[in-house]
Amino acid sequence: MQKAKNSKISVHIVKRSPQPWYIGLGVRAAAVILALIVAGIIITLLTDKNPLAIYASMLDGAFGMDIRVWSLLQDVAILLCISLAVTPAFKMRFWNCGAEGQVLIGGLATVTVMMFLGDKLPLPLLIVVMTVASILAGIIWAVIPAVFKAQWNTNETLFTLMMNYVAIQLISYFLKTFVKTGSGVLTPMEQYGLPVLFGHQYLLNIIIVAVLTVMVYIYLKSTKQGYEIAVVGESENTANYIGINVKKVVIRTLIVSGALCGIAGLLLVGGTNHTINTETAGGRGFTAIMVSWLAKFNPIFMVFTSFLIVFLQKGSQQVSTDFRLPQAISDIVTGIILFFIIGCEFFLNYKIVISKNGKENA
Repeated sequence: MQKAKNSKISVHIVKRSPQPWYIGLGVRAAAVILALIVAGIIITLLTDKNPLAIYASMLDGAFGMDIRVWSLLQDVAILLCISLAVTPAFKMRFWNCGAEGQVLIGGLATVTVMMFLGDKLPLPLLIVVMTVASILAGIIWAVIPAVFKAQWNTNETLFTLMMNYVAIQLISYFLKTFVKTGSGVLTPMEQYGLPVLFGHQYLLNIIIVAVLTVMVYIYLKSTKQGYEIAVVGESENTANYIGINVKKVVIRTLIVSGALCGIAGLLLVGGTNHTINTETAGGRGFTAIMVSWLAKFNPIFMVFTSFLIVFLQKGSQQVSTDFRLPQAISDIVTGIILFFIIGCEFFLNYKIVISKNGKENA
């Protein structure tokens, strides 16, 4: 009898054991360098431009002038603030995709106070009312899907996405109703904005977000509520077993997320734009999800991931201007760099194991 030997190849993804910090740092640095090399090759093939000149233009777009540096830091602060907001919910495995709407609603509350109470209250009291209104608005917008999730186990991803569109339409309605010119553009109300510190418009925003970053880090790492968030995120069954009220934790955590989004809306409207439109959040609510994931829900690491994202955005805009290239070329460079960074995170946490099993059949 002749035997035939068959071989079966199987591929498995296996979680790695924790790596020392210096290995992680080295792998991430290598990923960035490799991404720049690959992006440079693609730029050369598509445009015949010197990739070194492209990278120099990106640096100039972010750091070329003082105003660009302040604009970069401001955008980092706002993106970081929204990333801090989504992090507690994501760490709890509540997929809050509604930060965009929560920020817009916070901004809408701020601009409403500015418009209707700006000339009736002294500025210090006005700022207090703006702050309270924006935080409450963000909380309400976040708690609605949280209550439905806690009570009826609705799909929070779809619910929070839907709330984004409702928020956008509310702002559209507000602009059509209260902008009497019919242009749909609300004139900036700089006289009612947040105070300017030391001649720098964005400095107060940056300081507030820096303080919030430390507070959220302590909240998640060193408080009972932060511990409960982590336990619920790991296993609701375990949380119930040790006596944690999961419904209470879900609602409480979304109160925190909503409050932080409301503050982001306050900073955008009261400290930066002094007006509002449907694009005020600028997609940051969705970008913040990537920032939070890349930083593994660590608020300190989010400072660096937020900086990287904003730097790439600012640099790409400058490349398009300097070389008169389509925005798509800049987006390609940004996409390649992010692809390599996200890819290295995968290989830092997992490894691919290929096994070959021999089997003899008669």
